[in-house]
Amino acid sequence: MTMRWEAFLTQVQERGEYTTPQEAERAARTVLALLGAHLVGEVRAELAARLPETFALILLNPLRATEPLPPERFLRATAAWIEGATEHTATWDVSAVLSVTADAAGEDLTNRVLLQLPPGYDLLFGRPQHT
Repeated sequence: MTMRWEAFLTQVQERGEYTTPQEAERAARTVLALLGAHLVGEVRAELAARLPETFALILLNPLRATEPLPPERFLRATAAWIEGATEHTATWDVSAVLSVTADAAGEDLTNRVLLQLPPGYDLLFGRPQHT
């Protein structure tokens, strides 16, 4: 089931402790554009189907990635795209957006998303993998 726009943004705003919905939206747009560049095929399409339409379109029309970024480089890239962000605040931004995205996706789809990403993203999604 698709998560509604207001519900998605409210959860991102709460988890990210943003003072305005606009801050939450800016973080969501940036993180989902970067994430979309790392996902392919059915997994990306299924994830998009669970997100509000605007965010689904961002995920489906991502920035172009030349290679999968390890989590630390993903955080640096996020910091570079969000005005005034640092690597520390980008960690907060990414975790807020990806944990809400994981909730929208559900456990099975989140696990399939994580299989397409380099190791270490499980923590950013708030889903530490126990090995």
